[in-house]
Amino acid sequence: MSMQLAEVLGIPAEDVHPYVGDTDGVGYTSLTAGSGATFKSGWAAYESGNDIKQQLVQRAARIWEVDAADVEYVGGVASHKSDPELKLTFKQLAARLNATGGPVVGRGNVNPAGVGNAFAVHIVDVEVDPETGKVDVLRYTALQDAGKAIHPSYVEGQLQGGVAQGIGWALNEEYVYNDSGEMSNSSFLDYRMPTSLDLPMIDTVIVEVANPGHPFGVRGVGEVCIIPPLAAVANAIHGASGVRMEVLPMSPGNVLDALWAKNSK
Repeated sequence: MSMQLAEVLGIPAEDVHPYVGDTDGVGYTSLTAGSGATFKSGWAAYESGNDIKQQLVQRAARIWEVDAADVEYVGGVASHKSDPELKLTFKQLAARLNATGGPVVGRGNVNPAGVGNAFAVHIVDVEVDPETGKVDVLRYTALQDAGKAIHPSYVEGQLQGGVAQGIGWALNEEYVYNDSGEMSNSSFLDYRMPTSLDLPMIDTVIVEVANPGHPFGVRGVGEVCIIPPLAAVANAIHGASGVRMEVLPMSPGNVLDALWAKNSK
């Protein structure tokens, strides 16, 4: 959020200090999670940043006693269009806010219907043990169109985390219920999720094709990377063993059942 707001205001991102939202201090907002945080909150930051710019133009005009139409704000500096000597930086304007009307509060309100179309390709190599049915992921590469990667290392981490979760869904994770209808594996000791010992280094390729529906071209990233691993791993198992898996998870027991069914034909 700070990077997107700073881009609008023409100031360093380090000068923007966001705080975690608290319902005691902010109004109602829709879900800030998944693919929507950077997309929706960033867009709102963009709108509020432009609102701040307009207010700063008004303050500069008041200081110079000129018409606001004669003032422009570009690159973190307010300047008079016809008098190059009249300039005030963002920090200089901030220091004079109390004398020109008090604090400036930027407001932005957006209600997007979605987070932009997103596209991904996942490539995986696996090894299938025909004796035990165990599937080992040897290599994984995730390619995704992020629109504009505002923070590339965060996008990479999001892709890697999504792939890890998707591999868990594909190979291990399932609910087990007893005859009484109670969940038998309701703790992290029993609910099998992949760890770093189960996964290779997940390579990522970030493709940037700007989304015309966002001021910075952003596309939602969060959910897109979770779903493809299931199909990619299933295809890789088919390539390695000739078995087309049709159940989840593709656990050793289920893979063995499929291998035995194939060999019995």
